[in-house]
Amino acid sequence: MNRAAKIAVLALLASLSLATAAWAEGGDDRLAPAKLDRGNTAWMLTSSALVLMMTAPGLALFYCGLVRKKNVLGVMMQCVFLMGLMSLIWAFWGYSLAFGSDVLGGVIGGGDFLMLKGVLPSLATDGKTVTVPMMDAYGIPRSVHMVYQMMFFIITPGLICGAFAERMKFSAMVLLSVLWGTFVYCPIAHWVWSDTGWLNPANTAAKFPAFDFAGGTVVHISSGISALVCALLIGKRLGYGQEPMPPHNLTYTCIGAALLWVGWFGFNAGSALEANVLAANAFVATHMAAAAGTVSWALAEWWHRGKPSILGACSGAVAGLVCITPAAGAVTPLAGIVLGLLAGFVCYQACLLKSKLGYDDALDAFGVHGVGGTLGAILTGVFATQLVVPGSSTAQGLLEGNAQQVVNQVVGVLASGLLGVIGTFIILKVIDSVVGLRVTQEEELMGLDVSQHGEEGYIFV
Repeated sequence: MNRAAKIAVLALLASLSLATAAWAEGGDDRLAPAKLDRGNTAWMLTSSALVLMMTAPGLALFYCGLVRKKNVLGVMMQCVFLMGLMSLIWAFWGYSLAFGSDVLGGVIGGGDFLMLKGVLPSLATDGKTVTVPMMDAYGIPRSVHMVYQMMFFIITPGLICGAFAERMKFSAMVLLSVLWGTFVYCPIAHWVWSDTGWLNPANTAAKFPAFDFAGGTVVHISSGISALVCALLIGKRLGYGQEPMPPHNLTYTCIGAALLWVGWFGFNAGSALEANVLAANAFVATHMAAAAGTVSWALAEWWHRGKPSILGACSGAVAGLVCITPAAGAVTPLAGIVLGLLAGFVCYQACLLKSKLGYDDALDAFGVHGVGGTLGAILTGVFATQLVVPGSSTAQGLLEGNAQQVVNQVVGVLASGLLGVIGTFIILKVIDSVVGLRVTQEEELMGLDVSQHGEEGYIFV
């Protein structure tokens, strides 16, 4: 680059910098509404980033370490592609279907926020006044709420991928994620988290107000039960039960589990939507449940197999995190320890069942997320306390004398599980008739890295 060109580039950069500074200085009053809570907004932006980290590198590393080396990139590609695909779907119609006003009798949300209408800043009719849509109760822009919930929408179909790892066509995975996210995830999210949802305790007209602070039903039960349906319909991997299929790199899995643990603080504590006491309780309860799950699974495995494993410890941590997810905003950290201990033991036993029952849930998506989410949702009804639930002055859980809450929790579990089973079954049948679900036998033996993506994870020269 000659001297004149360099001077021109530097001048352009300087002018852009000055223009940006002037816009920021002069435009702050227009774009920052009076009701903006900067602390809450900063916390929610941080939480959004933490939850995104859970998908990649967290889940990507956790899952790819568990498969055989010929499929390591296939798993990573699923996670990374979902970060792009599900973000677009959420912006175009997913957020509206989940958080829009009731349609079809409250089954799903309407078109309030289609294409981010009512989410992004807009100019008033005078062409000068900027309106920033806000979540007034929390002092955060609605766009922040939208992007935070987007991260949940991204990771949930990623969890399902563990059930059909090493054998589903990439095209089928893409279609499944789009259709499942639209027709299964969005309705459940509307029931549980929409202001008018029939399962939302904040809705005084809710028929069965069930606690699901951060996604026990919306994320884990829905994905776990759907994963089981996928595993049953797509069938076992070639050689399953006849030849060894050990994880190819538990180092990846351990790193992924650690990233999931850290990211889960955004997942659970961020669900308070404020930097407040409830977020602090959720943060501490989340950590204690993960810690207890780690110890519980490792001890169960130690007793059963004679040796504790790093895979068991990592799986126990995730099981504890899954179990506390619906409860983090309703139970104390001490109750979180109980949930974690039970989750580690129960989920370990659930994962042992797959060999006895003969289904191939490759990465235990159902055993950990389906079973752990169900356990956590029901135990929330037992341990929920008015000491934690915001604004409560009456008994909340069974231990405080409110047995109805357990009933409400069971209704939530059954509703999400039923839609997960029926919706996933129909979607898979449609996809199978259009593009087929499974790769050919030759492609499966070759590995999905090469057959689906034309790449290899490990090339040694």
